[in-house]
Amino acid sequence: MLKIKIINKGHQPLPQYATAQSAGMDLRANLEEPIVLRPMERRLVGTGLYIALPEGYEAQVRPRSGLALKRGITVLNAPGTVDADYRGEIGVVLINLSQEDFVINDGERIAQLVIAKHEQADFEVVAELDETERGAGGYGHTGVK
Repeated sequence: MLKIKIINKGHQPLPQYATAQSAGMDLRANLEEPIVLRPMERRLVGTGLYIALPEGYEAQVRPRSGLALKRGITVLNAPGTVDADYRGEIGVVLINLSQEDFVINDGERIAQLVIAKHEQADFEVVAELDETERGAGGYGHTGVK
C-alpha cells in the first residue's frame, strides 16, 4: 500500500476507502458555515487537507456519481489534478448544473479522491506520423453500435 503524508487542518475525518476494492476516497467539505450553491454557480470548497504525494503520482479530484445524478452537482474541472509538488489545501471546484439551490453543509461528501500513477512525456518532433486503420477519424468516427 502506498503511503502518503497528510495534514488535516480541518475538523473532518481523513478520507478513506468505503470498500476493499474502492478506487476513490470521499472528500468532505470543511466549512465554518453552509454554502448555498445557486443554479449554474461555481465555488471552490475547502477540505482542510494537505498532502505530499510521491514523485510519479497525482491525486485526481472527481465528481461523486450520486451528487451528479440526484442533485446535478459536479466537479467543474473533472478530474482536477493535485500534483506531487503541490503543498496547498486540496480544494474542490463545484458547480450546480440543476435548476435548484444546493446547500453544501460542513462534512458533506462533495467529491472523491483517486490516487494515480502517471508518466511524463518528452515530445519528439517528426515530419509525419505512422499510419493506422483509424487515421484522422475524430469524434463519432467509429459509429454508433
